Amino acid sequence: MRDRVLDVLENVGRAATRGVAELGFAASLLGQSVYWLVLGRARKQPVRLAPIFAQGMDIGIAALPIITVLAATIGLMLAIQGIYTLKTFGAESRVTLGVALSTVREFSPLITGILVAGRSGSALAARLGTMRINQEIDSLTVMGISPVRFLVVPPLVAMVVLMPLLTLWADLVGLAAAGLYIAIELQTTFAAYADEVLSLLKLNDLLHGLAKSAIFAVLVTIVGVVNGASVTGGAEGVGRMTTRSVVHAISAIVVTDMLFVFMVTR
Repeated sequence: MRDRVLDVLENVGRAATRGVAELGFAASLLGQSVYWLVLGRARKQPVRLAPIFAQGMDIGIAALPIITVLAATIGLMLAIQGIYTLKTFGAESRVTLGVALSTVREFSPLITGILVAGRSGSALAARLGTMRINQEIDSLTVMGISPVRFLVVPPLVAMVVLMPLLTLWADLVGLAAAGLYIAIELQTTFAAYADEVLSLLKLNDLLHGLAKSAIFAVLVTIVGVVNGASVTGGAEGVGRMTTRSVVHAISAIVVTDMLFVFMVTR
């Protein structure tokens, strides 16, 4: 019994040590990325625009169809559930307030972050994991090219720029889908719904969601890079760390979302 307890404590200690090491590695990656982004040109190793645009096409344009479908579905779901719930109090005419605030402040950035984590975060982890196994990252270092500048900064910049834009698109699609249902169900017009949304939403509500999406972008990129750089064991290791990257990124997004909302709404 005593040996079993000691084994459990040892495993917990090792897991905690690995977690702290990964957090330190993530902080180091973020610091180095900012360094190369700001001082890369002075070091004669500037961050090039071509890889950023390539990453942006994959992260942003390629993700538009699935984000459009899910944002519209979420908007419809909020409208249906909101009207159903508010009918109990005879206040279904106030459904626009709940739908607008929920979509802009919460659901659009959250669903966009989760989708990008599943699409682009996992792809980034798999790509870096494969490069690590093939010793391509070591080759970059031998050639005098910073792996962080070459492999981490482009997806990080593309994520930070495009995640808020995708969130803004999800806002528009979700609100439009909800408005169509509300206009039909409450026998009003879409123009009246749009006027009510514009009168209810404040700039702070929009910035709340966009700020969260920018934070989610950093989390998705750093988590993908950390897991990809930690791959061992060949193809099986790549698959394992890719799955781990998605789980960690989504968990980080949800926890950060809760902390962000708690601090901002105090």
